[in-house]
Amino acid sequence: MGVFDKAKHQAQQWTGKAKEAAGNATGNDELKNAGKRDQVEGQVKETGQDVKDKAAGAVQDVQDKFKGSGDGESSGS
Repeated sequence: MGVFDKAKHQAQQWTGKAKEAAGNATGNDELKNAGKRDQVEGQVKETGQDVKDKAAGAVQDVQDKFKGSGDGESSGS
């Protein structure tokens, strides 16, 4: 799911760049600003997804460590 979301957010950024370029070319400030908003929104969503994915990985690492220490794999006295 993370890969799909990341692609969706990147597509939103590309769409925003196209809108901004079209707004610049036509002198349409509203379209240009909408493009900038789309780019920022896509970047924020992508960053949020990255943080979410890293947090999930960290939780999994901790779970794996606890599982490993409970079945006699850890060295102890």
